[in-house]
Amino acid sequence: MKTRIIALAVTAACASAAVAQSQYEALQFMGNELNGTARFVGMGGAMSSLGADLSTMSTNPAGIGMYRSHDVAVSFGFNNTRTNADFAGSTTKENRTRASFDQIGFVWSTKIGNKTDLRYLNFGFNYHKRANFNRQFYAKGNLNGASMTYQMAKMIGSVASTWDDLITLWNAGIKGVDNRNPYIHEDFYSVPYLGMMGARTNLVYGGRDSEGEFFTSWNGETGEYYSREEGGINQYDFNLSFNVRDRFYFGMTLGLYDINYNLYSSYGELLNRPMPGSGSDYCDPMPELMESEVIPNLADFTLGNWYKAEGTGVDLKLGMIIRPFEYSPFRFGFAVHTPIWYNITDRYTASLTSNFGYDNGSEYVGVASVTESLSDYFPDMDYVWDYCLTTPWRFNVSAGTIVGGIMALDAEYEFEKYSSAKLKDREGYELNATSSISETLKGVHTFRAGMETKLTDAFSLRVGYNYQSSPIVEDAFRNIEATDNTRTVASYMNPKSRQAVTFGLGYRGRLFYADVAYKYDFCKSDFYMFDDVALQATKVTNERHQLLFTLGVHF
Repeated sequence: MKTRIIALAVTAACASAAVAQSQYEALQFMGNELNGTARFVGMGGAMSSLGADLSTMSTNPAGIGMYRSHDVAVSFGFNNTRTNADFAGSTTKENRTRASFDQIGFVWSTKIGNKTDLRYLNFGFNYHKRANFNRQFYAKGNLNGASMTYQMAKMIGSVASTWDDLITLWNAGIKGVDNRNPYIHEDFYSVPYLGMMGARTNLVYGGRDSEGEFFTSWNGETGEYYSREEGGINQYDFNLSFNVRDRFYFGMTLGLYDINYNLYSSYGELLNRPMPGSGSDYCDPMPELMESEVIPNLADFTLGNWYKAEGTGVDLKLGMIIRPFEYSPFRFGFAVHTPIWYNITDRYTASLTSNFGYDNGSEYVGVASVTESLSDYFPDMDYVWDYCLTTPWRFNVSAGTIVGGIMALDAEYEFEKYSSAKLKDREGYELNATSSISETLKGVHTFRAGMETKLTDAFSLRVGYNYQSSPIVEDAFRNIEATDNTRTVASYMNPKSRQAVTFGLGYRGRLFYADVAYKYDFCKSDFYMFDDVALQATKVTNERHQLLFTLGVHF
């Protein structure tokens, strides 16, 4: 096997740094949730042409130019996330509630004059939670023969061809036998980590028939998946805006971002395998199985993954709002956001445990068990990978007006071409996953509409709606061998369109104001525990209920 692996490693050594990400990691960090002040959320985020709210700093920076006094506000609340999963008729539910700190910011408004062209010069800062990753997910059901071990066997079959090759993978890293590190040594660059772990835990084994030797795997009976995600993306906006003649408003916002994401996932299967037919036999490289008097026909495995991502980013947003008619409150807005340039560091490790035995007719008889942990092979116990993500440009157009002095209306459209995002290493070379991004991600269309009406001089009612189209094609999949062969997370989720309905109430006093908003957003997704054309999608419904409070002072 050594000759074969070295031959494939020549190109893999050059491209090894280019196979550590997929389109799913990029998609994870490109999302932008509806969040901010309670007034902004209560109107569905549709305030880009109305302005005069701290959260418009992140959609249309010119909205801050509408201020004619100072403003300070803070927002906090509660998030409840729910997932309902249906895998081949087997349904599961998960529910998680957490408190959150969502926003804090201020605007300092400077009046220049009443008759000068430049009427106000405003400065602002606003923090808000751009994305909230806190959620749990659980799914299980019958696999009907499909198994992650087939994916592992396919990976090994692409870099090896004989039983001796399989035994070489098993022996790698054993002191006194083969001191080469199976995950770091250059001879094994071409072997995906998930395939290597499968081979070294006997989930991939050799077969031989009249046509020669081959690699095969187990049949899956049942599969069970659990994940817990934590963290978020924090956004810090610094704004400068101008009011020209109370009709033309211009603004720019410098955005700074930090990513903090943690994932733990566990996936397990119950397995069986057919006994070799006439003229066939199996090669089990594990010593305990080679010496066993009975070929094990039953097994199970559990794969645990721990993944942490940390990063920082920066972008620039430019916007304008124009009132085309001097005595009309109608206005329209336009904003453009540069890409966010992220520098991200990933740390991840995995552990795979497999157990083998057979049924003697009356009870299960265990034969062997083995555990393979990536942390045993890396100096820092984690695989560490540094890379850069460039998100798409974003464009926003909006229109709004005030009716009768008591009702404010706003509608807007936003577009991002997700397929134009780029993944690069720290030296600036594009990663293989960039091609997967261009092939499977789509242009994302976002529509927002909102209304605010005065109930009394002090109290207001708000409603809003937010729609975002699906960011990915339906038949997208995680191609570990091509895009991220150092990853051992085989699962992936293809989200469909997302919608949000919002309601809010507001109180405005001379100095103090308070707002409350409720948001219900929902999205359906297709989830796959691993990549196999025979695997049925798990149908997932994601729901989030958010209750948000804002306390503020204007002076």
